[in-house]
Amino acid sequence: MVSAEKLAESLHSGLARIAGPELEEAQEAAMLLYLALLQRWNEAYNLTAIKEPSRMITRHILDSLAIFPWVGNGRLLDAGSGAGLPGIPLAIADPQLEVTLLDSSGKKIRFLNHVQRELGLANITPVQARLESFVPEAGFDAVVSRAFADLVSFVKTAAHLTSPSTRLLAMKGRYPEDELRELPDNVRVDSIEELSVPGLQEDRHLVIMSVIV
Repeated sequence: MVSAEKLAESLHSGLARIAGPELEEAQEAAMLLYLALLQRWNEAYNLTAIKEPSRMITRHILDSLAIFPWVGNGRLLDAGSGAGLPGIPLAIADPQLEVTLLDSSGKKIRFLNHVQRELGLANITPVQARLESFVPEAGFDAVVSRAFADLVSFVKTAAHLTSPSTRLLAMKGRYPEDELRELPDNVRVDSIEELSVPGLQEDRHLVIMSVIV
């Protein structure tokens, strides 16, 4: 088993190698506590297929924070948040960011509420609902997802939550050439960013889109 010191070193080293935020010691400690909670709950609730804390640092924390430069300010909806990814790492990294963690699974929302209490995260709001039926009290500046199988499904399901200024952030693996061709005419692709995640030898991309009204 990897020691707590080794995990802290791995996280600190990885953070130094991504184009993300510079975190204070307390924020790095919060990231590690989040992973400890995830590992503990994962034994009973099967929240993630990744079991090893060292792999969680790469595939959960660093992968989430790799999109930080494009998230922006204001209100962020993490659609299909699951175990809180990428929303919780982003909320820890930027206390001014207001993050709604949306998921239809009750056990995942219970976990997210527990994380909120344990970490004292005032800037996250877990909500149990399906994306297509979710009606928020206020709009969002950005909607992010790691969970959708394809770009068209993401755009169609999230469209009712968008305004002309809302950015849709789709986290993808390989460059989604076929999916991009299938996007409807009212969707504008603003940019496609190639991401670099330390320790992850896989393609990662962020597709940034907006819906034209």
